[in-house]
Amino acid sequence: MTAAKTALITGANGGIGSALARKLAAAGTQLVLAGRNEAALSALAEELGAKALIADFTNPEEVATCVKNAVAHLGRIDAAAHCIGSILLKPAHLTTVPDWQTTLDTNLNSAFYLLSQLGRPMSQTGGAIAFVTSVAAEKGLSNHEAIAAAKAGLAGLTRSAAATYAKKQLRINCVAPGLTDTPLAAPITGNEAARKFSEAMHPLGRLGTAEEIANALFFLLSPDNTWITGQSLSIDGGLSSLQTK
Repeated sequence: MTAAKTALITGANGGIGSALARKLAAAGTQLVLAGRNEAALSALAEELGAKALIADFTNPEEVATCVKNAVAHLGRIDAAAHCIGSILLKPAHLTTVPDWQTTLDTNLNSAFYLLSQLGRPMSQTGGAIAFVTSVAAEKGLSNHEAIAAAKAGLAGLTRSAAATYAKKQLRINCVAPGLTDTPLAAPITGNEAARKFSEAMHPLGRLGTAEEIANALFFLLSPDNTWITGQSLSIDGGLSSLQTK
């Protein structure tokens, strides 16, 4: 499958972001990798021959500077993947106001800030943007109130933006993973009982891998798939749509 010529990946040092970066780099994509962890990001950029930009995507001013610098470095952005997120498993009555605000900032506001900065330059050239939501945006799961609200908001943002920018040939989609075996999920996957419970929740009986989610993002960003927009692709081992027991 053909890869985009240039791409910006946010949260590129995370499990999914780094898997996507390696896949795109192997296909010849010129990359800008963005995130907050300077040491990890710089090491990955050196490995892949990419440009590293340090930015906090919950800060709109830093997002604006990052996108400006990415466009200057790449010339144009053909594809962008927003791989920044968090996991919060608490019922509403135990979720503090700072918990709620941080979850929205990390998962929803950061995506809006990126979209608001990419809209103008990518409207001029066309291309594709992909966000990462969650199975919790598709199916009601207990103790997921804050993260479900943030990710459902991101799914709604994806659909509305896809409609807004369709005439500009700017495609916007998202993937909705189930629990994926990444460093972000380590507090869950590192506990044997919690891991087994989570595996059993998924009809295929296992967790997803970062590479599987990266494969789906690569597909949505590919210029081979220019008739796909406004979609949420569930990559969740069947959790959102199947009941086997």
